[in-house]
Amino acid sequence: MTEDLARDDWDKHWADFSEASEKGPATLYRHSSIIRLLDIPGEGQNVRLLDIGSGTGGFAKLFCATFPQAALLGLELSEAGVMMAKARVPGASFEKTDLLQGPDTDDPIEFNATHAICSEVLEHLDDPVRLLRNARRYMAPGCRLVVTVPGGKPNKFDVFIGHRKHYTGEMLRIELEAAGFDVNVSTGSGFPFFNAYRMLTTMRGDKLKRDVSGKPSWMVRAGSVVFGILFRFNLKSYGWQTVAVCRSAAGKSISANT
Repeated sequence: MTEDLARDDWDKHWADFSEASEKGPATLYRHSSIIRLLDIPGEGQNVRLLDIGSGTGGFAKLFCATFPQAALLGLELSEAGVMMAKARVPGASFEKTDLLQGPDTDDPIEFNATHAICSEVLEHLDDPVRLLRNARRYMAPGCRLVVTVPGGKPNKFDVFIGHRKHYTGEMLRIELEAAGFDVNVSTGSGFPFFNAYRMLTTMRGDKLKRDVSGKPSWMVRAGSVVFGILFRFNLKSYGWQTVAVCRSAAGKSISANT
């Protein structure tokens, strides 16, 4: 397998790295931030969440436990990810979908999401705007979308798992607006401790692959505890976790030929 194909082999990446990734402090920090930014009242009655790039169902599990009356549809390119998510969150729906290919018809999609997330996905894509445009077909007009992408400089592990680029708030805003979203906020988050965590993982270099393969290493477990506490004091206005909140302006009026 060539290096370019290996970096996008998410069946293998999920098998190798999913357990350590989901228990890592950065993932937990993102998940708690997304829950807050979705701004869903009560137990989620009449809420339909679209999870774009749902992976192995880590966020879906948290969301369904937090909002038991909400519906969730996860769209994921990896068949292994879909199978793992279905086993973990049987009350939600997951589909193997390539949103870069787009739909074959203009027939309406029934899900009609009121809320959506796209977390740590766009940085893996050569054409993130296309994915966002195609995802809008699953959203009702005014659907609230929360997006997270990494900021700062990519490290060796980021490159290994296929990061094409990292984002500033302005870079993310431009892509969301190009895809037809009205952006409320697009900014950095996580200073200073998220930045410090990123710097430490970067210093690990190639050793980071070993740290996060299979069962979490002692370093991952210890780091999760320490940084999990420190992340409570992160600032929400700038830092190397880039986050945006926006709304779908046109929703399902998107053409299959867009």
